[in-house]
Amino acid sequence: MTEPVVSMKNIRYSYENKNVLANINFEIPQGSFMGLVGPNGGGKTTLVKLILGLLKPDQGSIHIFNEPINKLKDQNKIGFVSQKANSFNKGFPATVFEVVSAGLTSKIGYFKFINKAHKSKILETIDQVGMLDYAYENIGNLSGGQQQRIFIARALVSDPELIILDEPTVGIDYENVKRFYELLHQLHHVQNKTLLLVTHDTGTMTEYATDIVCLNKTLHFHGNPEEYSSLTEKDLSQFYGHPVNIVTHNH
Repeated sequence: MTEPVVSMKNIRYSYENKNVLANINFEIPQGSFMGLVGPNGGGKTTLVKLILGLLKPDQGSIHIFNEPINKLKDQNKIGFVSQKANSFNKGFPATVFEVVSAGLTSKIGYFKFINKAHKSKILETIDQVGMLDYAYENIGNLSGGQQQRIFIARALVSDPELIILDEPTVGIDYENVKRFYELLHQLHHVQNKTLLLVTHDTGTMTEYATDIVCLNKTLHFHGNPEEYSSLTEKDLSQFYGHPVNIVTHNH
């Protein structure tokens, strides 16, 4: 049996004497596609920051690739994609190639020249996300959906084993959201990447995820998409702390 990619035990985190997370116990299995859902203010982004090592828990332990998080030697094992499409400065003077090459900074160092092998890897990764024709286009000229593909490429170029995506479809239209999920499906099934997706789009997410976690300061649900889909509006309202209406998605 393989070790989990992430293991969190008895995690508690507070901010300004307010509990943000409490009694968090869960694992991200290797090769899984985990969807993390829950209300705004429920602690999803805090949980991601704890996994990334940007915050330290008040209590409990976090292991990444079977190592204590503070002793993780290879940070390139984790790739991160945030809500860039909703906030990216379209006037930023950088090409797609330059943005993706930034994902290799920790490997090649700052102020170092990109060699032929690096260039080949960058172009190969841009091609993986279906954006090779735009490699030398200014990223500000791309649509939100296209930009998010580039940010995934930037996370992919260092060959991470775990990719964390925090609300990556915010501000992206429906058609591009579908293409985006198809790309995640390819990363999961073809490239065998482990994915953690933070999202409010529970309808689409349940089509692709292997595991779903519902978080509202503590874990209220951890199971597969079929189990999540069988929850009633009453169940979800208890998890979210407010009334929830189930919307059926017909794709």
